[in-house]
Amino acid sequence: MPQTDPYPHYIEFRHVYKTFDKPVLVDVNFHLDPGETVAIIGRSGVGKSVTLSHIMGFLKPDSGRVVVAHEDITDMAESELRRIRRRVTMVFQSGALFDSLTVAENVLFSLELRGDYNEKNKEEVVNGLLDMVDISAARDAFPSDLSTGYKRAVAIARALAAQPQCVLYDEPTTMVDPIMSDHLSDLMLRLKKQLSLTAVVVTHDLDLMYKVADRVVFLYEGSVIYHGRVADLHKSNHPHIQEFLELDRVA
Repeated sequence: MPQTDPYPHYIEFRHVYKTFDKPVLVDVNFHLDPGETVAIIGRSGVGKSVTLSHIMGFLKPDSGRVVVAHEDITDMAESELRRIRRRVTMVFQSGALFDSLTVAENVLFSLELRGDYNEKNKEEVVNGLLDMVDISAARDAFPSDLSTGYKRAVAIARALAAQPQCVLYDEPTTMVDPIMSDHLSDLMLRLKKQLSLTAVVVTHDLDLMYKVADRVVFLYEGSVIYHGRVADLHKSNHPHIQEFLELDRVA
């Protein structure tokens, strides 16, 4: 009998608990496979961003196991986590750009962290990434010159410069106008199809969820009350999910 893979999923939470002043994650279980996009939804304060922090290794669970890139990272030292973070990168809600660098320089900074890029064609690579996210015209601008939506697009280009296998998006369409929201969601869908990126999207935006996600994890009071196909979410009889969907329809 061949030995089975102990970590067949690209990301997996196994009975994860995390408490600060109160329980934030309570027996959380979910997984996603390579090339999938999973949306994590729920009201504010239910543990969505804490979940992303566990995937990045910024936080460790009180109990349970966290698997990322087919490896158990729960007890990994920071030096080992840096290796994992070369495969999995995060697009922060704030963009987390360097204010003193131009758009092109912000993307170049991420590119230069790689050991395999060619110094001679770095400008070509940066321009290609900016073209990919449709912000070439802003290459010489500084972050302070950009809207929130454009900063997110720059942050996505910078994340892609690291050639990750997986991207984590933290509320990518929050505080942007509807046109830019559509642009960002179209961009995420295009990257998913062109690059076969694995992705986790924390969002309140159900339009974004329906557009880009294959499956959804619904958190309520720190627990997973739904983990399944996006198309089947409306079939859940959980009253909180039905209320959430109804409020979205009204909005």
